[in-house]
Amino acid sequence: MEMQTMSGRLTLPTDVDMVEETIRLKNLLGADALRDCDGTDMPEALLSQDAKIYATYYTTRKDNAWAEANPEEIQQEYLISDRVTARNTSLRIRLMKGFHTQQLKVNTLDDPKRWWEVMDRTTGEVVPTDRWQYDEAAGEVIIDTVPYHQYTVSFLAFLIWDPVHMYNFITNDWKDAPHQLTYDVRQPKTQAYVKEKLKHWCEENPRVDVVRFTTFFHQFTLTFDDQKREKYVEWFGYSASVSPYILEQFEKWAGYPFRPEYIVDEGYHNSIFRSPSKEFLDFVKFQQIEVSKLAKELVDIVHSYGKEAMMFLGDHWIGTEPFGERFADIGLDAVVGSVGDGVTLRMISDIQGVNYTEGRLLPYFFPDVFTEGGDPIGEAKDNWLKARRAILRSPVDRIGYGGYLKLASEWPGFIDQIGHVVDEFRQIHRHMQGSKSYTAPFKVAVLNSWGNLRRWMANQVHHALWYREIYSYVGVLEALSGMPLDVEFITFEEMKEGIDPAIRVIINAGDAYTAFSGGDVWKDPALVCALRRFVDEGGGFIGVGEPTACQYQGRFFQLSDVLGVDRELGFSLSTDKYNELNREHFILEDVKGEVDFGEGKSRIYAQGEHYQILNMDGQYSRLVVNAYGQGRSVYFSGLPYSPQNCRILLRAIYYAAHREEEMKKYYVSDVETEIAVFEKTGMLAVINNTQEAKETDLYIEGDLKAKLTLSPMELKWINYKEEL
Repeated sequence: MEMQTMSGRLTLPTDVDMVEETIRLKNLLGADALRDCDGTDMPEALLSQDAKIYATYYTTRKDNAWAEANPEEIQQEYLISDRVTARNTSLRIRLMKGFHTQQLKVNTLDDPKRWWEVMDRTTGEVVPTDRWQYDEAAGEVIIDTVPYHQYTVSFLAFLIWDPVHMYNFITNDWKDAPHQLTYDVRQPKTQAYVKEKLKHWCEENPRVDVVRFTTFFHQFTLTFDDQKREKYVEWFGYSASVSPYILEQFEKWAGYPFRPEYIVDEGYHNSIFRSPSKEFLDFVKFQQIEVSKLAKELVDIVHSYGKEAMMFLGDHWIGTEPFGERFADIGLDAVVGSVGDGVTLRMISDIQGVNYTEGRLLPYFFPDVFTEGGDPIGEAKDNWLKARRAILRSPVDRIGYGGYLKLASEWPGFIDQIGHVVDEFRQIHRHMQGSKSYTAPFKVAVLNSWGNLRRWMANQVHHALWYREIYSYVGVLEALSGMPLDVEFITFEEMKEGIDPAIRVIINAGDAYTAFSGGDVWKDPALVCALRRFVDEGGGFIGVGEPTACQYQGRFFQLSDVLGVDRELGFSLSTDKYNELNREHFILEDVKGEVDFGEGKSRIYAQGEHYQILNMDGQYSRLVVNAYGQGRSVYFSGLPYSPQNCRILLRAIYYAAHREEEMKKYYVSDVETEIAVFEKTGMLAVINNTQEAKETDLYIEGDLKAKLTLSPMELKWINYKEEL
């Protein structure tokens, strides 16, 4: 392995008791930037080091004096009470039941009758304001009710403890740190104060090179219950981006009254899995316009002092979505984000409109990992295996780490592992020389409700966290993140309007009625006809889980004719189904052993005249191909991430695109290895995606060029124009 061939491209965290060790590790690892973290301080002695100095900057917290002096400008969140069943004609609902009163406090400063909403959840109707009242002393809403109907109250609450500070406080078991209040920078008085405060800070910190905004104004939805457990977490959530001041501005912009239901959304808080309403999309657009405008003002202040402005992709990032239409207007120099896997790496590296991107690799140097029974080295290896394959397709410019450096430096062998990662990262940049790796001569599109706005974010609950309900779908994106393919993300509306002719394969993956499968949008004749035409004229369609699903006109999969499958809901048990298995197919040629379909879907049956079943579970199907006109489709009941499933999906894509003969232009035979080729520099990289030694055959232009032996996790570089 090449060691320390370069320096730079690395940011390390530090703290006041780590001066000498920080200098040692900076020199050992070749770091060119140092940063502080939440709960740490930048030592004065390190400010003179030959390195860029990052300073974490909080626009919304770490100033309790201001928040306490201006309680009306503390940030707010829309909450929804428990559903409560009335047993007579009157009902009392205690608003804060189940919420943590150290984090949230009912807003009684603004008129409840104006900004709250009582809903009859049995009928879906709004309860008129003259049929309810708020008992402030009891913290209860009293409602005139219909017996045995269920009711909820949607109400505004002040965020009296910043959610991220609360999370860090609980995770690290902090004892003495005061709870940080969170104030609303969108409001005029606080906005003016924050701008002046930033100017003073820039003047008082002349040796800081990079102001790392964490982030700007609105926290994603992170709500704790009365036992300090996470109650509701939505990394994409807008529930904490509201206040009467903001909502009045929205009403003027949108031209219609705002309803709390547009945010609380029946209690789902507009989860990314919900098909977004027009009103919610309007609110998102409005917030992006206003947040970007104000963020630019802060960035301009930073630039006026000769400093760079960096945004952390997380925490108070709502309204600054990097794939939104307004993001580039902010004028940021850089974005940094947490890299949990290949998908989150691409979420950062694909960002346009900044000078550079930085990925914060895992594990975070926190005591929940660096503890007895923890495995930080194992986590670092797994993190790098997933991130590396995506970096070879779309590299971040820099990498770094966060947390308490002392924990990392004292863990035996951990710094050696970091050194290995950093060295390979620099090798990638040295050999690619700013060029892009080879991609197939066609594009692949992921079709869902969000399109490019949630690029690489589909089917996720919270930033790379595992959930049983999603891993069979996130696996599709994880596989795509490191494939030699240009991937687009398009909405159903864009599909109807016509798509880029370079797109030859469209993927629709998700559970029925989610934003990712689509739900009732598939009742739209314009949509189903557009996709049928696309495939009939030679395009490819890949469905995973419950694609195009909604029960309508005798079908559950509305494009069952294209897919060659439908799902049995019990309605057609009277119709016999004679499905037979035929495993021989291009898609399965590299497969060894069983295919992992994850959670999968039950009762999928093939139908039509042009299907072939490649995998079955009893009498039902899990993998089916189908011919439709001049095009092809592939159905998977689920596809979690694994090296073998990456290969199966890659083959399925080439098959659906009618490009099988082109797949071995650059190819390696073992499914647990992959290849990236940089034609401009004449270099290719073969990676071993496992912690075991592997042997693999290397093909170029369809011809076998070499038999390679790779050590565990190896990245092997070959000058293929000179050596092969």
